[in-house]
Amino acid sequence: MSTTLLARVNGLREQREQAGTRRQLQSFAAIDPRQVIDQGGEKLLSFASNDYLGLRLDPRVSAALAEGARRFGAGAGASHLLGGQHEQHVALAEELAAWTGQESAILFASGYCAAIGTLPALLGRHDHAVHDRLNHACLLDGTLLARARLSRYPHLDWRAAERLLREQSADRASILVSDSVFSMDGDQASVPELDSLAQRCDALLLLDEAHALGVMGPQGGGLARAHQLKSAHLLVMGTLGKALGTAGAFVAGAKVWVQHLQEHARSFIYSTAPPPALAFATRSALHIAQRESARREHLEQLITRLQRGLQELKLAALASSSPIQPIWLGDSQQALHAACFLRERGIYAPAIRPPTVPDGSARLRISLSAAHQGSDVDRLLQALRDWQLSCAARSDPSPHAGR
Repeated sequence: MSTTLLARVNGLREQREQAGTRRQLQSFAAIDPRQVIDQGGEKLLSFASNDYLGLRLDPRVSAALAEGARRFGAGAGASHLLGGQHEQHVALAEELAAWTGQESAILFASGYCAAIGTLPALLGRHDHAVHDRLNHACLLDGTLLARARLSRYPHLDWRAAERLLREQSADRASILVSDSVFSMDGDQASVPELDSLAQRCDALLLLDEAHALGVMGPQGGGLARAHQLKSAHLLVMGTLGKALGTAGAFVAGAKVWVQHLQEHARSFIYSTAPPPALAFATRSALHIAQRESARREHLEQLITRLQRGLQELKLAALASSSPIQPIWLGDSQQALHAACFLRERGIYAPAIRPPTVPDGSARLRISLSAAHQGSDVDRLLQALRDWQLSCAARSDPSPHAGR
């Protein structure tokens, strides 16, 4: 055993403990979009799921997965390039490309695999990747693996992004990278401005639509489709484990980029292909998401209901029109206290703390699903009202509007 390494590990754990940022892995006996059941059998109303359309437990999707397993087996048996590419993978990729308004698509095992495969396949050591400061960690890790030059601009400041892009020499490639909906703040990038900027600066735009797909745009096709963006300088990345309720990810864009990724993205080349049964089930979920707009309409109503309630409570909710509705608390211990208070009242809403978010920006990340009802939102608001009263009784300053 390395005593030096052990001392370092113990020291970091103690630091996290004192800062209120230590994490404990939790297991649940059952999970659905609006309820989890812990190991003790307690049912908790959950606001932690990314299953935005409530499709993970839709009987039609489950039935498709079971049918796919009977027809195609439990796994793919090989990587995509060595015999694991099934006709269900091809059909799903084609449908995802059409859904997002792009020409072609490639499948990955997860959103993380998509990011760490795509960026190193496109960037060289002296190329330049320009990121929004609040981009998801997988996008940053992909750039670091590429060993490219990494620059980060202030959140949503596309003018600062332009200044950084123009610093790159003309003989080196540049990629502009942004979430379309940001995972911890729930706000949106100015997608048309980023698209225009990429064209002006001769850069490729990589847009991560993980939290927009299924929820925003025509048939839930995301913000790139909402703005009718389809060009040779655009790549759209999306995950299948959020609004579609299954697992995996994809990157869509012009055929030239997709074909390049098939030959150079290491996380695609050296991974066993996802089970064909899973692709079959995802196709079922995709068809439901496209057809059943009532799910998105109901979700919009829930978002409005929650926002009005938070305004009445004068809680600092960040500006978000997405299902991600963060309640800004700032201090990590305060966020932990709020999360524990809610759990004692049967509500699961985890505290999000550094390093997931910047220092001083701890929050409750309320995530809504079309599976929730209006009464669920009302119950959450009442629990938050009770928490405020508890803070006042302890003579603690209760959070108020403003960051």
